[in-house]
This record gives sequence, C-alpha cells and structure tokens, in this order.
Amino acid sequence: MYLAADYPFMDVLWTMILFFCWVAWIWMLVIILSDVFRRDLSGWGKAAWCVFLIFLPFLGALVYLIAEGKNMTERRVRDAQVAQADFDGYVRKVAANGGSAGEIERAKQLLDSGAINQEEFEKLKAKALG
Repeated sequence: MYLAADYPFMDVLWTMILFFCWVAWIWMLVIILSDVFRRDLSGWGKAAWCVFLIFLPFLGALVYLIAEGKNMTERRVRDAQVAQADFDGYVRKVAANGGSAGEIERAKQLLDSGAINQEEFEKLKAKALG
C-alpha cells in the first residue's frame, strides 16, 4: 500500500511543477494553433504548421513564436479592440433605447394618445419587463 507519508514533500512539489508546465504547454499550443487558423494563410501553410507542431512540438512552437510572435500579438490586440468596439456599440444601442423603462414610457405615450388600448399596453409592459 502506498501512503501519503511515503511521498516526500519535494516529490509533491516536483509533481506540481511538472503539472503546471504541462498545463502551460497545452495552453501555449492552443494559443499557437488558434493563431494559425485565424491567420490569412493558405490551407497548405496551415497544414504545414500543424504537422510541424505535432511531429516536432518544441521546435515547432519555438520557431512559430520567433517567426510570428510580434504579428501574433498584433492580431490578438486587434481582435480584442474589435470585440471591445462591438460591445461598446451594443451598450450604446441598448442605452439609447432606454431599456425597459424607455419601452414602457413609449407604450404609455401610445396608450395616452389612444393608439393602443389598456390590454395592449399591459402586453407591451410585460414584454418589456420579461
């Protein structure tokens, strides 16, 4: 029987370090492969990088990071800026509509003008709140 007392602290520490390095390695390969497939590169180029990363993983990762590191960073920053701009535009659009309160206010104006009846107002109010 193998007890925890038979597993020295330094072995535990070494195991944790190895596990961390393994997770970091997998994370780096995922980042590199996602960058390869986002690039404007031919199918043959993407296939070549994938084969290189699979058969010579350490060399392939180092070569890719040296060759494409700066461009990889620029692409990631540009993607983050586009995502932030899209989110900001969405927030501005929602804020301009006034949200639920704005919809209820417009429905109340329609009710007061006689364009809709009380039942339709309640439906619009429920839709705005729901």
